[in-house]
Amino acid sequence: MPDTPPSQSVFRALADPTRRDILVMLRGQDLTIAEVAENFDMTRAAVKKHLTVLSDGGLIHTATRGRERVNSLNPAGIAPVSDWFSHFDGFWNDRLTALKDAIERDTQ
Repeated sequence: MPDTPPSQSVFRALADPTRRDILVMLRGQDLTIAEVAENFDMTRAAVKKHLTVLSDGGLIHTATRGRERVNSLNPAGIAPVSDWFSHFDGFWNDRLTALKDAIERDTQ
């Protein structure tokens, strides 16, 4: 198990449902701020703030192409979170196995 969980900025980025929606959108394609904003009932400035939090968390990359800033998913950014959460799989597997065993005992 890692000594410390992923940085707080990653969890902060993932904590907001709008930012999670943006990550799902970027999973399929790279998008400009305007393209992301079209999917939400908020200003471009508000969308830009969400994108900044995602970038600070290492979950997206932003590149300048001409006059546009294009956002893309950074799959490597989510890996530390996934790895950290995977350490709890054993806990849930043990609990679910115990529950299964208890149910099977009660039904016999």
